[in-house]
Amino acid sequence: MDMKTLFDILGIEWREVSHRERIVSALGAFLGIAAVVLTSRYFLGDEDSYLVIASMGASAVLLFAVPHGALAQPWSVVGGHLVSALLGVTCSLMIPSDLLAAPLAVALAVGAMHYLRCIHPPGGATALVAVIGGSEIEALGYQFVLTPVLANTLAILVTAILFNLFFEWRRYPTWLYQRLAVKKEQLSSESYEAIAHEDFVYALSEINSYIDVSENDLLRIYELATRSRQNRRLSPDELMSGHYYSNGKPGDAWSIRRIIDISSDEAGRDDGIIYRIVEGEGAPSNGSATSAEFTRWCRYEVFREGDNWRRVEDKSG
Repeated sequence: MDMKTLFDILGIEWREVSHRERIVSALGAFLGIAAVVLTSRYFLGDEDSYLVIASMGASAVLLFAVPHGALAQPWSVVGGHLVSALLGVTCSLMIPSDLLAAPLAVALAVGAMHYLRCIHPPGGATALVAVIGGSEIEALGYQFVLTPVLANTLAILVTAILFNLFFEWRRYPTWLYQRLAVKKEQLSSESYEAIAHEDFVYALSEINSYIDVSENDLLRIYELATRSRQNRRLSPDELMSGHYYSNGKPGDAWSIRRIIDISSDEAGRDDGIIYRIVEGEGAPSNGSATSAEFTRWCRYEVFREGDNWRRVEDKSG
């Protein structure tokens, strides 16, 4: 079993993000939780405040690590936490046994979030806290929904909006990003004609599972992928020893090859290519092909930038 297969089985994402994005996400989470800690301590005191903070810690991952995800949008955050808190308090008051009240609260919260279209995974933790929380949380009753849950939710939400506003590639919520992002590319009408709204609705209904991506993001991904695919292929004369090339295929069929040597016949014409597969399908291994075969396989030259591969045409961009 190769590493890629193992990663696929474990669900490890191959797509990389920049180190800058990772640092920004961590810094945002720090500020968001700092706001939540102050709010929780104000309403609950030091002893029980950690219970709500645990729930908001999960929200911080979504708001600052994946701010454009559907699960991180304002309605999902506010609605998910509030409906979960409301159901959690109700179960706590009406069902004496925590053994029944706790799982029922989470189950009802999941169902309610589905129907209200505000799925937010940390909401499940909020429902659970309402049932198994400390004495101060139990004494709050339905006040728990407003303070500290609503107060904490608004604190981290406002922090996310203000913090992400400083970074043009991750403005939050996505509505704001789509309208204010600097250097936003205009999407061509051809792609929208190729895949209409009804097509997306049908495709998602066939999958029959919640997918954490918006329709606009799907359209943008499709547009950029289609635009990239339209670029021309390389000719044999453009191939160079030591350079990297990609077949441009999606998923498991994707591959990167590095040309080790280009041999020539007696007339000086390219006669064959020896290459090494460095990433993707077949890696790591060596192979050989004629120049014509190699150019039929490859779509463009690539270079490594950090943890990612980019097309050579993007160097100047």
